[in-house]
Amino acid sequence: MGRFAQKVVLITGGSTGIGLTTALAFAREGATIVIAGRRVAEGEQAFALLKEQGADVSFIATDVTSKAEVEHLMREIVARYGRLDIAFNNAGTIGVRRDIADVSEEEWDATIAINLKGTWLSMKYEIQQMLIQGCGVIVNMGSNIGVHSVQPMVGAYATAKAGVQTLTKVAALGYIRAGIRINSVSPGPIRTPMSKRSGETDEERDRRVATSLPIGRIGEAEEIANAVLWLSSPEASFVVGHDIVLDGGFTLQ
Repeated sequence: MGRFAQKVVLITGGSTGIGLTTALAFAREGATIVIAGRRVAEGEQAFALLKEQGADVSFIATDVTSKAEVEHLMREIVARYGRLDIAFNNAGTIGVRRDIADVSEEEWDATIAINLKGTWLSMKYEIQQMLIQGCGVIVNMGSNIGVHSVQPMVGAYATAKAGVQTLTKVAALGYIRAGIRINSVSPGPIRTPMSKRSGETDEERDRRVATSLPIGRIGEAEEIANAVLWLSSPEASFVVGHDIVLDGGFTLQ
């Protein structure tokens, strides 16, 4: 029996990168997993991988920017499992890398929608279900760029993630007396496809990142998953509205 036996865990953006790594970590601890994502082929591959690991898992195709699809996701979770104990709102994108004046309105809106609106919509319906239950845990995906947003060419992403961190604190204060505990994690560069720049190899990305971080290396997805599991566990029962920055010391510079 693991720490999360008999717990139902939703992970948005759960088919790749940090989301999938976290899903695998929760599954090893006995959780029932629901992964949600826009890309069906990736979702089905992640579903198959988790099944191979012996997980009780569902994949529900979901665009977190769509109210109707997020509502459907929550209805399906409750219909299949009767409850939602833990949610990791991980879905996001860094968007285009351009100076603010060169970003189109459509590009700006898309980045804000996936990272900020999608987190809000997910929380909206997760909280509604958790209020019925009288308990629940939510972990949101922030970014160290939202904390230390002086990097050029990622203005929409930095703005969205700063918004997620503020939204986390507001919701944490609003719902802790109802038994819902809400926090966030804010990674720096992690060895996932999202951290690579256009045309960059894995090795080039790792070298570039290593020179910019005091720790001297890129982060691993497992390191973020460990923090999410801790925040979701009874071990973090007194942690409310906190943002854990996991960035190898970048924000100290």
